[in-house]
Amino acid sequence: MKIKFKYLFVLIVLSALSCGPKKGIVTKKKNSTKKEVVVKEREGKDTNKSSEVAKTKPSKALSAVEIYIDQYSDIAQDNMRNHKIPASITLAQGILESGSGRGRLATKANNHFGIKCHGWKGSKIYHDDDRSQECFRKYRKAETSYKDHSEFLTGRKRYASLFRLKPNDYKGWAKGLRAAGYATDRKYPQKLISLIERYQLYKYDEEVLGAKPRKTSVIEKGTKVKHVVAKGDTLYSISRLYKTTVEAIKDKNNLTSNDLSIGQELIISN
Repeated sequence: MKIKFKYLFVLIVLSALSCGPKKGIVTKKKNSTKKEVVVKEREGKDTNKSSEVAKTKPSKALSAVEIYIDQYSDIAQDNMRNHKIPASITLAQGILESGSGRGRLATKANNHFGIKCHGWKGSKIYHDDDRSQECFRKYRKAETSYKDHSEFLTGRKRYASLFRLKPNDYKGWAKGLRAAGYATDRKYPQKLISLIERYQLYKYDEEVLGAKPRKTSVIEKGTKVKHVVAKGDTLYSISRLYKTTVEAIKDKNNLTSNDLSIGQELIISN
């Protein structure tokens, strides 16, 4: 009996020792696996959040001034070629006088330069300026306003000295316009110069003076042309070059804004 009791005691001890470590090992593995799964799930959620933010990040929208420049820079350059008035000055005056095309005279009368009647025989509009309800010229379209602005300056002796300046001397023109009586605002020259330098409008003068005008390209129906964007290109100028529309170019190239970059390739079709 004593011998049997000793064997039984030894078996119980061995059984207890063999069970302990196995339970500990299983528990650690389970905890480790759970932690790894949780970490991976969190990492996956963070990655998804980052990708969602990247996808929904909005593109930079053009300001009212940039839209105005894009729309009228070609017209200003044409007037520079024909009338020797810096395109930078014409654009800056248009931006300032018309409130980037959003002022009352611009929206109601297509008058982008605040030119008053002065013997004008065409349509008129009355607007508060230096005095109440002054008479201003009214045009059928904005392009006519640009043309009349150039003819207004070239046709009056008080502006004659401006045409003796270098064609890229926008600072001289800004100061000369104020001195000749175009505007009563003492800060008028500084405002024009600030617009020209902030939006680099002088580059439009450089293009007219340093490069030959581009020849208009006519695309035959059903053909495609690849246009590489160069310095100074805008969707408007490209549309005029190929006798198409801005919207047609944007649709063909899946563009969501008017932004272009130098070297960008555009497909033009007709």
